[in-house]
Amino acid sequence: MNDERLIDATLAGDKNAFGELARKYQDRVYNLALPIVGNADDALDVVQETFLQALAHLDSFRRSSRFYTWLYRIAYNCAVGALRKRGRTTSVDRIVEEIGECFESPVESPDAKSKREDDVQALREALAKLPDDYRAPLVLREIEGANYEQIAEVLEIPIGTVRSRLHRARNALREALERRRDDF
Repeated sequence: MNDERLIDATLAGDKNAFGELARKYQDRVYNLALPIVGNADDALDVVQETFLQALAHLDSFRRSSRFYTWLYRIAYNCAVGALRKRGRTTSVDRIVEEIGECFESPVESPDAKSKREDDVQALREALAKLPDDYRAPLVLREIEGANYEQIAEVLEIPIGTVRSRLHRARNALREALERRRDDF
């Protein structure tokens, strides 16, 4: 059954229909939440909160966009809200894990391992210093694989703003990593 029919059935009182929507999108919501909140338990809490919020506000879904885009926005807001509740503004552990794997090699000398660990730490520090306005589109693009249109819709900003924020985020990361390298 497609999303539109599941939404209609849910609004008509069929809770099983919403369960199908949740099963269809739970992994994608989890994969969005994890790099933002930084750990599996918090990501699972975000998934649960996302679907509770979606069910409670399903009647406000305007259908001018796809259901997943609407759900994605709820998930993003829930993840950011979870960070605020914890008193943290960012979590970059998941991003560093993903990017850090690029530095690994099957056979590594102690010097190479130490350099890789330094590179990962530098990346962690640079990402942590990015403003949320830059970090959010970067996470959505590089980790979640969202395209510019999806990012614009989720963050409720124009596509041009998405492009400029991604450009600035990448430049800021590059500059921070170059400054760190020059300090050594």
